[in-house]
Amino acid sequence: MSVVLPDASEADLDGLDPAHAARVRDSWSRQALLATLGARLLRVGPGIAEIELPVSPHVSQQHGFVHAGAVSTIADTACGYAALTTMDADSAVLTAEFKINLMAPAAGERLVARARVIRSGRTLTVALCEVEAEAGGTRKTVALMTATLASVRGKGLSG
Repeated sequence: MSVVLPDASEADLDGLDPAHAARVRDSWSRQALLATLGARLLRVGPGIAEIELPVSPHVSQQHGFVHAGAVSTIADTACGYAALTTMDADSAVLTAEFKINLMAPAAGERLVARARVIRSGRTLTVALCEVEAEAGGTRKTVALMTATLASVRGKGLSG
């Protein structure tokens, strides 16, 4: 099976300096899991990120709701991109820890993960993400994540 990697060309990167925008585009183009899930990068700005996941049977669990793994994936990734925008240009981001509260079954037409940085430090950044399910023009919060993200340099890492 071949996977078409995601394209960030339609994402709103408003407010990012050209170097950070290029890093986000390059990093997103290598997100094979997000491509497999069908996720799309909506917006990345200083300290914020939004990712959309269309709801479909291939991201669902046995009861027809979006699988918690898919919900966690888009929330974790949104936190990572929000954090990346606050880090030095020579840094890469890795998740050190996260906690997710699954507050309601994830169902609807699409999920949107909206992350924002709460505190950015030299080594560790804390971000918060709210995942909403959208259906028929209404939104419902289905998950909240807090994440700690590490700024790493070298070790063959990029973006």
